[in-house]
Amino acid sequence: MNSLRKEINMDFTKTHFPEGVHMCLIYDNDDDRQKIVSEYMAAGLKQGEQVRYLADTTAPEVVHSWLLEAGVELSETSENPPVKVLSAESAYCPNGYFNPRELVSTLPPRYEMTKKAGFNGQRSCGEMTWALKGIPGSDHLLEYEALLNTIVANFPHSGMCQYDARLFDGATLFKVLKIHPWMVVQGKIVQNPYFMSSDEFLEEFRSGQ
Repeated sequence: MNSLRKEINMDFTKTHFPEGVHMCLIYDNDDDRQKIVSEYMAAGLKQGEQVRYLADTTAPEVVHSWLLEAGVELSETSENPPVKVLSAESAYCPNGYFNPRELVSTLPPRYEMTKKAGFNGQRSCGEMTWALKGIPGSDHLLEYEALLNTIVANFPHSGMCQYDARLFDGATLFKVLKIHPWMVVQGKIVQNPYFMSSDEFLEEFRSGQ
């Protein structure tokens, strides 16, 4: 794949970013979260990207209403729709358990299929509260987040991971910050000063198992 990544628009922030931005949105206000998420998804659709929303606590019709409010017209007849609202639990745990390495290995091929279908790129937005349900393997969520940073060259999609600060404990959220190169702060995407390399984080993570 071409190593030169085009710049894309996130909409809720004026700065453009290269494809492959892996960011976290840690929030405690639902209105602010809706604004950021809906504008982020709408910007992708306007640029011809396919958007995947992995929902856990939000109903699909609510996600669609966010996009309608953002001025996006949704098509329900396309065989390969530009917007896919999926169950987060099913997407992350297709076999009833969570295996980060298995899941990460499926992502570059899926990205290639998206491009072959005629989309300019792909972006996703996931509600991470599924990991609080005690699903087997969910204690390896942070390992998955770190592994994502190792495949950007072959998987230059943009991803926003949503963490509800009212549900995740502070220690987990600090680790979340360590593995996202970018974070959303006051409606802007900024480089994360707490970010650790994947190798460094995984070594620390595994030593604590």
